[in-house]
Amino acid sequence: MGRGGHGLARVSVVVRAGAVPLWWLGVVAAGIGTLPDGLTGRRIGVFTGAALLLLVAVAVTYSRRKRYTALTREATRAARQDILQDRAVTVRNWRRAHRWWLGLGFLVALVSAFVIPAAGGMVMAGAGVGLWGKAVWLGRRERELDALLWVRVDWLSRRAGAPAGKAVKGYRSTGPFAGDAAPGGARRRRVSA
Repeated sequence: MGRGGHGLARVSVVVRAGAVPLWWLGVVAAGIGTLPDGLTGRRIGVFTGAALLLLVAVAVTYSRRKRYTALTREATRAARQDILQDRAVTVRNWRRAHRWWLGLGFLVALVSAFVIPAAGGMVMAGAGVGLWGKAVWLGRRERELDALLWVRVDWLSRRAGAPAGKAVKGYRSTGPFAGDAAPGGARRRRVSA
């Protein structure tokens, strides 16, 4: 792995970037999805959707943990020449790269309401909850290591923003106060003097 001169994005910020749009698009799709009776009826649709929300949230939260753990364990120290990407830039880049998938998912969730009301939207919302849970888990790992985890931006662009995808060869680490995001990818709170 080459040293220095790379743009780096926070791993937990990339993971967390999809949580908010998936959650809100899912909530809106589920709300609209309660209007038609569908083939199953509203009540069955809502109960099925709630069960699917929980299943998807757990599946997304726990997916690829071994890969994340292995990459974390082998993380190398970031070089002085590396450029740390701001949180807002990372979030904007992820959402731009995935806007068509988000739109298509929203459309599928709406159409599925004519079969099982609200269930498609709840699946989307569950994926958002799962990504948030994975980011929280990564934040705990960063606190345990007392270091923040970063991934090369050029590796992310090869697979539309997958921070544990095949294109990612390893993570870089910095001290816990580098960048503008707290462990877990949330905005860093400013402490007033």
